[in-house]
Amino acid sequence: MLPAFLSPELGLIFWQLVIFLLVLFLLAKFAWKPILLALKEREDSIEGALRMADQAKIEMQQLKAGNEKLLTDARLERDRMMQEATQMANQHRETEKARATAEANTIIQQAREAIQQEKNAALAEVKNTAAKLSLDIAERILRRELTDPAAQTQLVDSYLKDVKLN
Repeated sequence: MLPAFLSPELGLIFWQLVIFLLVLFLLAKFAWKPILLALKEREDSIEGALRMADQAKIEMQQLKAGNEKLLTDARLERDRMMQEATQMANQHRETEKARATAEANTIIQQAREAIQQEKNAALAEVKNTAAKLSLDIAERILRRELTDPAAQTQLVDSYLKDVKLN
């Protein structure tokens, strides 16, 4: 058996049971519904917050994907513009090179023509000078030779032999 201070009496147990049931009834009638309602509201708000967080996460992923697409598009556009600029620079360089080559060829051709004209003029001058000198020499020789009648006869005979031979 239990000591006296540990064993409750039957009347005490009865009243404790009645008070417990009364408190349980009062809690069920007045407090249980508001507590359950508050817990339900809390659960709903937590679920809503979780749904909103998931939705925000999805939106962030979509924004991130959109940003990545924009970055990729921007990189592609930059690469295209760089390639286009390089092509334009190469084309401009080739055009300028061709223009410079054509201009150089024109200058070279003009210089050649000028050199040829100078050469022709110099040759004509040399020929003229040589012809003048030849005429002067021939004139002097003929004067000297034509003064002697025997030399004149000999000269005419030699010319006649040259004419017959040719």
